[in-house]
Amino acid sequence: MNKKTFYKKILTLLCSALCPVVTYAQADIHFSQFYETSILRNPALTGVFSEDYKFSAVYRNQWSSITNPFETALVSAESKIKIGHGEQNDFFSYGALVYYDKAGSIDSRIIGAYPAINYSKAFGDAHNSYLSAGFTGGIIQHSFDPSKATFNNQYQNNVFNASNPTGENLPNPKLTLYDVGAGINFNSSSGEYNSVTYMLGVSGYHFTQPNNSYYKSPNINLNMRFNVNMALSGHFNESYSYQLQGNFALQGSYYEAIAGGLVGWNRINENDLDPEFAIYAGAFYRYGDAIIPTFKLRFKTLAFGLSYDVNVSGLNTASSYRGGYEISLIKTGHFFDKNSTNGKPLCPNFY
Repeated sequence: MNKKTFYKKILTLLCSALCPVVTYAQADIHFSQFYETSILRNPALTGVFSEDYKFSAVYRNQWSSITNPFETALVSAESKIKIGHGEQNDFFSYGALVYYDKAGSIDSRIIGAYPAINYSKAFGDAHNSYLSAGFTGGIIQHSFDPSKATFNNQYQNNVFNASNPTGENLPNPKLTLYDVGAGINFNSSSGEYNSVTYMLGVSGYHFTQPNNSYYKSPNINLNMRFNVNMALSGHFNESYSYQLQGNFALQGSYYEAIAGGLVGWNRINENDLDPEFAIYAGAFYRYGDAIIPTFKLRFKTLAFGLSYDVNVSGLNTASSYRGGYEISLIKTGHFFDKNSTNGKPLCPNFY
């Protein structure tokens, strides 16, 4: 057996090992385009964008070059209500996010739903500063397909026979968890005409640390996850802009650090400060795991994103540097004329 085949078999076994015993220490789902998943990143980012509403859809397919692909999909909707009648006022945001994750040969699945609320307090300064506090309470359901699981007792002389008894007392293949999360975020602007905007926030999830065992084994709980988010956006000139994004997550013994940026060319409408058309390209790096070339296309209020994970971890011998692709579709808009007194609060503008 050559080395590449060996690694493939090992990874396949690990995927199959998402078995019905426990899901202990399983990390949360993640996306390379993490900046499009506000509610899972920090509930205090809910509604923190310049338009009135935002719809997002993200799909991720990973490790299809090695074994059954890991598939993750997410849809979310966010909006906000302006409080007050001045130029810079508080606002209340609300939203909801649903995700689906499937992995392994026994179809281990996770479905999660997270409604969220957020209140952003305006500082009333010349830099359009806001401090936001957000909360979310979610429900997570884990499941697997026991008919696709295999066990030692079903092998005789290294030959598998599905009709052989498993010798296992399998639990209910569904596990439901309830979750609570919260976060804070600060955003402001600087530079001439406040042309540079930035954000910094912290959040936490799984505060209740619910039991995470199909067998209800004690002391096997979902670890809390702590998250730090940061972003910076600005313009080189009227045609070229940039945005930098970073995120750090810590959950039990698992951590993930990812950062990078995009540079964009923007065609500005003569009667509007927002770009009518924009093309962005750049890259992100997930520490110890992947380099992620990223492309984004925006036309008016619709944006399409495409990224690909180039695996650079120790698994690249088996993966041949192929990780997975991710696509996103974002729709934003205004309920009212953006130039009217009922228009948008002054928030960060990350295209």
